[in-house]
Amino acid sequence: MGRGFGLRLSFQSQFTLNEKSDRSLKEKNKTKDIVAQATPEIKQRVQELRQLLQKASYAYYALDAPVMEDAVYDQLYRQLQELEITYPELIVPESPTQRVGEEPASEFSSVRHNIPLYSLENAFNLEEFSQWQQRWQRHLSDNSAVDAEYVCELKIDGSALALTYEQGILVRGVTRGDGITGEDITQNVRTIRSIPLRINLPEAPAFVEVRGEAFLPLDVFEQINQERSQAGEQLFANPRNAAAGTLRQLDSRIVAQRRLDFFAYTLHLENQELDNNPKSQWEALELLQKLGFRVNPHRRFCASWQDVNDYYEYWDRRRQNLPYLTDGIVVKFNSFALQEQLGFTQKFPRWAIALKYPAQEAPTRVEEIIINVGRTGALTPMARLQPVQLSGTTVQRATLHNSDFIAQLDVRVGDTVIVRKAGEIIPEVVRVLPQLRPDGVESFQMPSHCPVCGQPVVRPNSEAVIRCINASCPAIVKGTLTHWASRDALDINGLGEKIVEQLVDKSLVFSVADLYDLTVEQLVSLERMGKKSAEKLIAAISQSKTQPWFRVLYGLGIRHVGRVNAKTLAEQFPTVEQLIEVSLANIESVYGIGPEIAHSVYSWFQVSSNQKLIERLGNAGLQLAAKIETKVTFKPQSVRGKSFVITGTLPTLKRDQAKDLIHKAGGKVTSSISSKTNYLVVGEAAGSKLEKAQALGITQLNEAQLLTLLESD
Repeated sequence: MGRGFGLRLSFQSQFTLNEKSDRSLKEKNKTKDIVAQATPEIKQRVQELRQLLQKASYAYYALDAPVMEDAVYDQLYRQLQELEITYPELIVPESPTQRVGEEPASEFSSVRHNIPLYSLENAFNLEEFSQWQQRWQRHLSDNSAVDAEYVCELKIDGSALALTYEQGILVRGVTRGDGITGEDITQNVRTIRSIPLRINLPEAPAFVEVRGEAFLPLDVFEQINQERSQAGEQLFANPRNAAAGTLRQLDSRIVAQRRLDFFAYTLHLENQELDNNPKSQWEALELLQKLGFRVNPHRRFCASWQDVNDYYEYWDRRRQNLPYLTDGIVVKFNSFALQEQLGFTQKFPRWAIALKYPAQEAPTRVEEIIINVGRTGALTPMARLQPVQLSGTTVQRATLHNSDFIAQLDVRVGDTVIVRKAGEIIPEVVRVLPQLRPDGVESFQMPSHCPVCGQPVVRPNSEAVIRCINASCPAIVKGTLTHWASRDALDINGLGEKIVEQLVDKSLVFSVADLYDLTVEQLVSLERMGKKSAEKLIAAISQSKTQPWFRVLYGLGIRHVGRVNAKTLAEQFPTVEQLIEVSLANIESVYGIGPEIAHSVYSWFQVSSNQKLIERLGNAGLQLAAKIETKVTFKPQSVRGKSFVITGTLPTLKRDQAKDLIHKAGGKVTSSISSKTNYLVVGEAAGSKLEKAQALGITQLNEAQLLTLLESD
């Protein structure tokens, strides 16, 4: 990033050089009927140049010890680039010249992670960290962790990536996503110069997966925002958002220009293929650096809890001087054997935790207290604030949680308050400065009636939340519809908050079941909704009927039931009838389902209006039972010469694996549906291709049926 060898060659100059070289090549081809073939000497020189540039990159990024002057690097780079342009058959994906980006992609495909990409549990002070230690000690069968050793690393504020290398070559880069599936952004990952395209080993293992954090250095972030300001474009709020948005750019050439950086922190090896495999996190970090990855230089081996405490306090005083944002440290048990013994919860590894620093605080004034009504009927007070900068973003609103919180702090309109970001994400008011309170300011009282529907509100026993219990309240209906259409639920593309508001305000929809009775004519009456848009939305609503049972269960918005819990319940109770008839005790007995979730689920399905809703959804064609996989019989030679299209995420096969199996059986795979398509292979979150296949009467296969079909050949 502007220092060390060769990195002062701007991306724009690389594009210019490419364009000039392309024109030069075209001119040469006009005068030559036969393109020159590379001689053995030229091939050897190309290989030498790549090795020299790779060695220089390793020295700069992994070792932070440049071995080559900028001008020398630039000259070697240009030599390699000109040779590859002249002899395009010599270009390989891992060449240093292939980082400038490719033509824009049409979309990102979802892929299942080889290994789940877990998030980390958070501790917000040393006391919570101590409590975490006590918890993991209970999971150990002996005293093996009494003298446990730790590895501490700075927690970089960026976006997690999973990188897959096969035979030493980078073949895939995937975002975290939900930890189970992510988006394949390989084309963008290849532009990040601190990510090696080939790992630094003479004999690379068949499979290596590296996890790490992509981020924007602060100076690069400021430069990007300066350029966007000059161009009249909206500024990025903070480096984290800018990094995440950059990674999801469809045009990888834009990604290349933004100069993302990367720190590696996790290494996965398949079948223990290396000599002297790492047995600890510290050894893994050392190996990552040898493989060519940039590893945070401020990592520390800690022999005791006190060492962790010292490291935490050291960086609390100095983190403002770092060239990137960090909001805490990550603490991991060093021993892999101990990590394996501790294992995982449903969400987190027990052997690692993020120890966060206290959130940044700032004073501002409360200009108004407004009440939001959520999809569960909860009335949440929100302070509208005089805009203030906090942790790199402009904060104009902050949650006041509930009436007890307001009473405890005695927050009033006109007060000067201190705000911070809870968990560095959600702005909240933490205290009032009463000495600055204007005269005559009155205490705030929560409303006795819902501010949306006007019905009386209630405060259930043992709850701090005041609720509207009118199921027909427009705010509750809007929240329910928005949740139902969300990506993790029914994933109805085009049904956003603005459309939902109009549907409810115009009395076209009163529940999620009403969505399936909508017509194109009704939708056309909405603002900014033409006939084509209306038809697309109707198609998307119809497509949602194919979503699996667990997504429907999550989409119902039952209190305390998240996506993971919905999947657990759907696996244990594969039909809606079972959930309606099951006892509370049986729900509580499900592993991972606590009493609060169980009571909420049981109570919801006992309500007659909810049962009527389920009946309507069933009549509309929604999936209220898990699909039972059945084997199908096909005639021999049914694959050879046939055309396949794959859509969605398959349960076990990666898309490339499915393609290879089809090709080996004599079939072919295309990217778009047509009348010549014989089979559509359908996975989870299938797109518009499914609807088109249904309209054309094309046979649809799930993964199990595809494998059965391939086996029949």
